[in-house]
Amino acid sequence: MKAIKLIVLGWLMTMTYAAAQTGLESNTKYGVGEDSIRCVKNLSLYSEDFRNKNFEAAFPAWEIVFRECPAATVNIYLDGAKMLSDKIEANKDAAKFEELYAYLMKVYDQRMEYFGDHPRYPTPAIKGSKALDMLKYKRDDAAVVEEAYGLLKDAVSQLKKSAQPAFLATYMSTAVSMYGAGKIDAATLVNTYTEVSDYTDQVLKDKNRAKYHPVYEQVKSGVESLFANSGAATCEVIISIYEPQLEDNKFDLAWLKRVSQLLARGLCEDAELLYKVSEYQHNIEPSGSSAFGLARMYLKAGDVDRALEFFNQAVDLTEDSQQKGEYLHQMALIHLSQNRYSQARVHALRAIEARPDWGVPYLTIGKAYALSANSIGEKELEKKSAYWAAVDKFMKAKSVDSSVADEANSQIATFSAHFPATDEIFFEGLEVGATYTVGGWINEKTTIRSR
Repeated sequence: MKAIKLIVLGWLMTMTYAAAQTGLESNTKYGVGEDSIRCVKNLSLYSEDFRNKNFEAAFPAWEIVFRECPAATVNIYLDGAKMLSDKIEANKDAAKFEELYAYLMKVYDQRMEYFGDHPRYPTPAIKGSKALDMLKYKRDDAAVVEEAYGLLKDAVSQLKKSAQPAFLATYMSTAVSMYGAGKIDAATLVNTYTEVSDYTDQVLKDKNRAKYHPVYEQVKSGVESLFANSGAATCEVIISIYEPQLEDNKFDLAWLKRVSQLLARGLCEDAELLYKVSEYQHNIEPSGSSAFGLARMYLKAGDVDRALEFFNQAVDLTEDSQQKGEYLHQMALIHLSQNRYSQARVHALRAIEARPDWGVPYLTIGKAYALSANSIGEKELEKKSAYWAAVDKFMKAKSVDSSVADEANSQIATFSAHFPATDEIFFEGLEVGATYTVGGWINEKTTIRSR
């Protein structure tokens, strides 16, 4: 009888224990017995307040669910992150901020533990979201940036083209920050750029994801801009990374476009890689950057007319006003080198139209005027009048673009010395300060000045 009583007592103790186990203790969704009732009750309470955006009322009940039945539903973590972010935003105390930030990180870590195998948002996606919040709140903390970079790297490499646009864009921007801090080298940044670009291009080719294309187009543009301005996109680095890949990618239009754009932006004008990439790309789909590459190739070979033909194509195929202005100005310089002064001015003016705040084309026009002085008129003063027009352009250059002021001032000093003397002006029946029309191809009004 004594033995039977002990067995029964053990059963009762077991039943009592089983009747009061949390989800955490029992490894179940809601727990067992009274604790399961407590879990479901608090889950319902916090959910109702959360739906009504009454976060303060929802939080205590949410904490009970978070601690006691962590496997109940993934919404615990989605809602918890939202409420903690709200608390962080409203917080003014530094110590409290650290407490709330640590709590938010714990939410992500616990979510990976209990819902890392979620079919739509698995561990890599959770890592990406955690990294975004880390950078949102501690972007100035070098250690946090480095940890976030690692999480984003894992997220993107595992999710591939399924990675959220924010993961792709932030992975690239964080990689640029890491490069700037000396934590990764240029080759690693180039590989990051290539990886992100490949996944972005895959989405943009997928017609089933067409409604997302505008967002990914923005990501693509931002990523290219980040890389181009990172300081890592030097000709040497670009060539060392991409040249060995050329033959394997010569029919991959997205790859060819990416490389030619990088080479064009880096003004890698004499790179053999630019010529080859441009030729392959132009055969598949002509573009501004491919036409530019071919223009530079022919220019290097000394075939000026063929180079100008492809520069014209580059201008017609380019939407970006900065790039268009650059192409037009290069055409102006080619005409200037061939003593085609009128054509040099035409293209320089078109460059100015594309980039009104750029002073360099005005310098080019001024040089064209000065170089053509001997062809203007018959009299000595008529020829020297070209220098008045030239100086006008040099002055205009520095007025619209302070970055060219030093060169403009140097040109002004040089050609002002060639102005006619006061008595020479008087002998021709003219006076200093009067308006004068320069003859010849220049045909422009200016002001009479003496040296």
